Amino acid sequence: MRQRPFNMSFMKKFLWIVLIAGMPVIAAAQETLNIDDAVRIGLEKNFSIRIAKNNSEVAGNNNSIGNAGMLPSVNANGAINQRIQDNVTDYSSSIPDRNDEGAKTTVFSYGVDATWTVFDGLTMFATADRLSAQQDISEMQYMMEVEQFLADIVTTYFQIVGQQQAYEVLENTLEISDERIRIAETKKDLGSGSEYDLLQARADYNADRAALIRSGTGLKRSKILVAQILADNEINVDFKVQDNIELQEPLELNSLLNDVYAQNLDLGISRLNETVAEAEIREITGEWFPQIQLGGGYGYNRTEASSGFAEFSETKGFNYGVTARINLFDGLNKKRRRQNAQIELKNEQLRMQQQELLITGQVQQMFAQYEDALSLIELEKENLSYTEKSLDIALERFRLGTINSVELREAQLSLLNAENRLISAQIEAKTAETELLKLSGRLVLMNN
Repeated sequence: MRQRPFNMSFMKKFLWIVLIAGMPVIAAAQETLNIDDAVRIGLEKNFSIRIAKNNSEVAGNNNSIGNAGMLPSVNANGAINQRIQDNVTDYSSSIPDRNDEGAKTTVFSYGVDATWTVFDGLTMFATADRLSAQQDISEMQYMMEVEQFLADIVTTYFQIVGQQQAYEVLENTLEISDERIRIAETKKDLGSGSEYDLLQARADYNADRAALIRSGTGLKRSKILVAQILADNEINVDFKVQDNIELQEPLELNSLLNDVYAQNLDLGISRLNETVAEAEIREITGEWFPQIQLGGGYGYNRTEASSGFAEFSETKGFNYGVTARINLFDGLNKKRRRQNAQIELKNEQLRMQQQELLITGQVQQMFAQYEDALSLIELEKENLSYTEKSLDIALERFRLGTINSVELREAQLSLLNAENRLISAQIEAKTAETELLKLSGRLVLMNN
C-alpha cells in the first residue's frame, strides 16, 4: 500500500469551511429547506459535533510546552507560627536556673523557590510531539463527526426528495384513477359500461388513496428525523424540499483512490497513532538518561522569643544549585515498557495496512454500486418514456371501449412502477456518491 502523509492543508481548509458554514441560519420561517440550509443549521446545533469540538479544544489546551515539562516550576510560600510554652532549665554550673512560664516564640518565614529540568534525556521533546499528534487526532475526530453528519444529512435529505417525488407520483396516479371512475360512470350511464367496471374503478381509487396516505405518513416521519439530526426544535417539520435529486459530475475510481490515500480521515488518524506510538518509545528511552535540574530561590526567616539568650534571630538570602540524578535499576521495568511500546508501534502499523485495505475495498465496492445505479437511471428513464406513452394510449382506448378496466389498470401500474424504480435508482446513486465522497475526503469540500 502507498504511504502518504495526511494533507494538513486540507485540515485547515476544512476547519475554515466549518467556520463559515456554521454561521446561524433562520430556517423555521422558510417554506423550503434546501440542502445548504440543512448543512449550516446542523453544523451549528448538532450535539455530536458540538461535543467533538469541545473535546478538540481540550486536546488543544493539553498541547502546551508546560504540559510537556519544558517550563520551570516556581513556588512561593509563607508562614507565621507561634507557640507558648513553660520552660524550666536547671544548670549544673554557676548559671542561675530558669523557670519561664508562658514563654512565647514567634517564627516568621517566606520564600520563593524555582526548579527547572534542563535535561531529561530529551523526554520533554518526545512528550511535546505526542501531545501535538494527540491534538491532531482530536481535530480529525471532530472532522469525522462533521463528515458523518454531512453524509447522514445529505443521504436523508435526498431520500426525502425521493419520497416527495413518490408522493407526487401517487397524486398523479390518483388523478388518473379519478378520471377512470368518471369514464366508467359515463359509460354506465350510456349503457356501454358495466357496474363491475365502475366498482373496480372505485376500489382501485381507494387503494391509490390509501397508498398516498401511507406515503405522506412516511414523508412526515423522515422530515422529523431530519429535524432530530439537525438538533433544531424550531424547524417547521412541514418544510418543503427541492424538486430533484442532484448528482455531482461523474466520479472516477482512480481519482477517488488517490484522494483516499491523501485525505481519508480514518487513514489520517492511523498515521497519527503511529506518531504517538513512536513518541511514547522516545519518552521511555529518555528515562535511561540522567535528569539535570537547576534550582534556586530566596528565603527569609525570623524567630522572636520571650525566653532564651536571644530575643530574636533572623536569616535571609538567596540559594541556588544544580541537581543530577539517574535511576540505576528499577527492576527492568523501563525495558519492559519500551518493549511493549515497540510492539504497540508494530500493531499501529498493522492497523494502518488493514485500514488501507479495508477502505480501498469499500471504495471499489461502492463505486460498482454507483456505476450500476447510474446505468439503472438511464434505463429507467427510457422505460418511463415508454410507460407514459403506453398509459396515454391505454387511457384513450379505454374511453373508446377497445380495452377493459383491467388492461387500463395494468398500464397505470406499469407507469407507477417505472416512476418508483427511477426514483429508487436516483436515491441509490446519490447514496453511493455521498459515501464515495466521504471515503475520499471530498464531502466537506463539495459542500463548501
